[in-house]
Amino acid sequence: MSKPKVAIIFTGGTISMSVDPRIGAAIPSLSSDEIMSLVTNIDKFAEIESIEFGKLPGPHMDPLKMMELRSLVLKTVQREDICGVIITHGTDTLEETAYLLDLSINCEKPIVVVGAMRNSSELGYDGPSNLAAAVCTVISPHSKNKGVLVVMNNTVNAAGEVTKTNTLSLDTFKSLEFGALGVVDNDRVIYHRNVVNRQYIPTNKIETNVDLIKCAAGMDSKFIKYSVDTGAKGIVLEALGRGNVPPQMLEGIKYAIDKGVFVVVVSRCPTGRVLDTYGYEGGGKQLREMGAIFGGDLPGQKARIKLMLALSVTQDEKELRDIMEHGQYYENEI
Repeated sequence: MSKPKVAIIFTGGTISMSVDPRIGAAIPSLSSDEIMSLVTNIDKFAEIESIEFGKLPGPHMDPLKMMELRSLVLKTVQREDICGVIITHGTDTLEETAYLLDLSINCEKPIVVVGAMRNSSELGYDGPSNLAAAVCTVISPHSKNKGVLVVMNNTVNAAGEVTKTNTLSLDTFKSLEFGALGVVDNDRVIYHRNVVNRQYIPTNKIETNVDLIKCAAGMDSKFIKYSVDTGAKGIVLEALGRGNVPPQMLEGIKYAIDKGVFVVVVSRCPTGRVLDTYGYEGGGKQLREMGAIFGGDLPGQKARIKLMLALSVTQDEKELRDIMEHGQYYENEI
């Protein structure tokens, strides 16, 4: 019986790093072959095809490179001989790339993004075990039609739900709101629930001129106005609590909306959605009446990715609102 064939696209990140003794710090250095040589016994489960995309640290990944990676992933996953695709990635921006791929690729085959929290020079290098778990996930027939998955520390999470929660821990990637989809146990993936309310944005383009501004007590409108004046097409506000802002920011929000810049409101809280609950000055009710769009329970970095893709599809306010509030706001809930 032939083994399933899995393509692994290597983009860099800590999983590809070792400490350079000249500078005393970790840098990308390992080739795909060197990494795979550390994943013992994987040949018993699958045939592996390695594809080199780059040796990028997580912070070097940007939306244009993400779209370039998307093209490669789409081309690879459409091959009949490939049962699924794994992407190695730096953990700092892993959730953003995973979410972009999840929104812009619609296929039944599994796509898994994986990384490492320790480089190959450290004790307990977790890259090989994470890759092994990713392979076990991809080859499982139960992983089909679940969108893009993130597999770290033997835990399987949906790209639309997972976030990096800790700068150091091996179990840093968590779905804080709903919990993990499943686990990899004894070399097989076990799912506890399904992915619901996934969204597909059919585009191969991206609008990169979107800014992210975090709100805090007493902030005013200067950052919002600067974004507008320097050509932003959209602004994501990480608002307070349920989706509220300091009153001093209202002037900037109105300025942006009047200039045709789309303003999307999410919360700086790690869980929970925004809603127009509060009617005081700067409350969510006022923001929505001004024309702000509510981004549901997405964190700011993911709402920015979604807005970038949405703006590449439409500039129409109603259409954009429908995309950004899909499945999140009470007017279009399932």
